[in-house]
Amino acid sequence: MSDALLQARGLSKSFGGLAAVDNLSLEVRVGELHAVIGPNGAGKTTLINLLSGELPASSGDIVFGGNDISRLAPEKRARLGMSRSYQKTNIFLGFSALENCRLAAQSREPRPLNWLRNALSYESVMGQARRALDVVGLAHRASDAALALSHGEQRQLEIAMCLATEPRLLLLDEPLAGMGMEESLKMVELIGRLGENHAILLVEHDMDAVFQLARVLTVMVDGKVLASGTPEDIRANRNVQAAYLGSDNEL
Repeated sequence: MSDALLQARGLSKSFGGLAAVDNLSLEVRVGELHAVIGPNGAGKTTLINLLSGELPASSGDIVFGGNDISRLAPEKRARLGMSRSYQKTNIFLGFSALENCRLAAQSREPRPLNWLRNALSYESVMGQARRALDVVGLAHRASDAALALSHGEQRQLEIAMCLATEPRLLLLDEPLAGMGMEESLKMVELIGRLGENHAILLVEHDMDAVFQLARVLTVMVDGKVLASGTPEDIRANRNVQAAYLGSDNEL
């Protein structure tokens, strides 16, 4: 039996005659950050949408924690311990950083909160929200509106919202997108720490960050897996070099 928390087996998604993901299989384990790279249009974001349940697969299976979740809705997958971020930051700009995390934490409650009771009085929910902000380094911005945060801080807040749901698996779609060098370094350090206790599937175009963080790499081209292995294996793979960067370049 595999020790992988997440398994995708023969996963495919077609849009008309286009196979965005074509018979893809991979595994993600706790403490073993798995990065997916490839050129634009390779199917990386479609893969995350399939794993998170935002798109139904055309064929194949998804197993999470030993259970087949192939037909589960996104919210049910989230309650099992799966959380994701987006290419474009997905937060509530008019709410404070703490309120954003509180709303995320509420989603894991087994029953709806009492709408007549002050939401701030739910100690377990507020505790989860505050812990999540502390982990990403935003505890000091808890009362600030998300709109007032820098781009890098907004990306950190989105990760905090993921953590507030107490996930076992994080699906991170280009978390470094649009960041400057200093912000990128903070995010890389954060993802590295989270990877010690979580299973992480990372889609990212910053190759320096990918090779610093990943223990396993999968390269996608035209919806298919071109190669999968350790960073050293991928660096040395001539097919990857030719398809991804051109035959005269090296990763």
